[in-house]
Amino acid sequence: MMDLLNQHRRFYQTLKTKSLDFRLKQLLTLRTAIKKYEKDIIVALEQDLGKHEFEAYTNEVGFTLDSIGYTMKHLKKWAKDQRVKTPIHQFGSKSFIQFEPYGTVLIIAPFNYPFQLLIEPLIGAIAAGNTVVLKPSEYTVHTEAVILKMMDEFFEKDYITVITGGREMTTELINSKFDYIFFTGSVNVGKVVMKAAAENLIPVTLELGGKSPTIVDKSAKVDLAAKRIAWGKFLNAGQTCIAPDYVYVHQSIEPLFKEKLKTYIHEFYGHDPKESVDYGHIVTKRHHNRLIDLIHPEKIYSGGSHDHEKLYIEPTILENVTWSDPVMGEEIFGPILPILKFENLDEVIDMITSRDKPLALYLFAEDKSVQDKILKSTSFGGGAINDTISHVASPYLPFGGVGPSGMGGYHGKYSFEVFSHRRSLIKKSTKIDMKLIYPPYKDKVKLAKLFMK
Repeated sequence: MMDLLNQHRRFYQTLKTKSLDFRLKQLLTLRTAIKKYEKDIIVALEQDLGKHEFEAYTNEVGFTLDSIGYTMKHLKKWAKDQRVKTPIHQFGSKSFIQFEPYGTVLIIAPFNYPFQLLIEPLIGAIAAGNTVVLKPSEYTVHTEAVILKMMDEFFEKDYITVITGGREMTTELINSKFDYIFFTGSVNVGKVVMKAAAENLIPVTLELGGKSPTIVDKSAKVDLAAKRIAWGKFLNAGQTCIAPDYVYVHQSIEPLFKEKLKTYIHEFYGHDPKESVDYGHIVTKRHHNRLIDLIHPEKIYSGGSHDHEKLYIEPTILENVTWSDPVMGEEIFGPILPILKFENLDEVIDMITSRDKPLALYLFAEDKSVQDKILKSTSFGGGAINDTISHVASPYLPFGGVGPSGMGGYHGKYSFEVFSHRRSLIKKSTKIDMKLIYPPYKDKVKLAKLFMK
């Protein structure tokens, strides 16, 4: 690993990556590479996760192409030195913030969006002027193979390198002296990454997860709420870090809400989702087994069937769920949706705020006072009112968690900034030299107090 890091550092020290023209050229090359391998990527995503071409394109391939175009359009402006005010006691000076690349950065991606969650941070790393080591998920072997082939064809290995392997390789990578680590994955692994990075004082971005709540108030449009929640939950067979993890529904509308959820599941995936080309599968048998153990047979409202060999789990709604049930003890990360009833909004707020801050929160309510109350009373990474998932798709919004759900945000300009060190710089005039700052200090305190108070 030391040889690899040394190769990257030598490339970085040529100063090529600091050239704006070089960065724009590399982003253009990345776009060309993705377009050339588009069909291969889509086929690989179908093999690894059962993704339909529409989901594979919109959530992975098209997502990154759109991001590259946006970044190329705005990079020149982002990369400019930012002039800031200078305090009066620094008279004769000009103050700037410069965006400087960290150097060689490590990006580790998860299995659920194995292309997008590797390439999207890569766009920011390239834009900021870093060299990059990429670690795709070992669980999505077909996508990993396409990424490896694509990057090897289009980029110099001492500039962008793809490293494959399992847990042992990841352990070696996170314990190496990179200049920055960007990790997307589970909370438990995120703790390991942060601990390893701390040993070398490496700054990190952690995009993690947690149990993201959804609240359906009695003022909500129930039909539309059920439709948008069903879409957000069962997209990618529930393997989305910002998917609704559970739903609190006001007891007055709970029966109707469950009925509508079931209706939309059938509308989206047919009466036998196992035969639907629009519905994906679980990534591995180990993940499949973990999810099956979370389904309490006596609490199934709809769904519940599964096929171990085909890694299939039917979209499943659980009712009469309490916080003592196993399904509420961890992030689900699969097509299982627990429904909890509430009467008073305060009890929902108490339950949410007594637990770790989630990556996302979704509220369905027409009542603006309810909207304001939830937003003021809870803390979460990001979210939506009267929708799910959609906040992640905007280049104008930073995407990231807070507390145990992660640290640091990216997308759009924020991707450029997360991979950039903000360097403070003062340029001082040599024509003016304030004698006040130099010893001896006798009789200078009163004058200093005129400037600094």
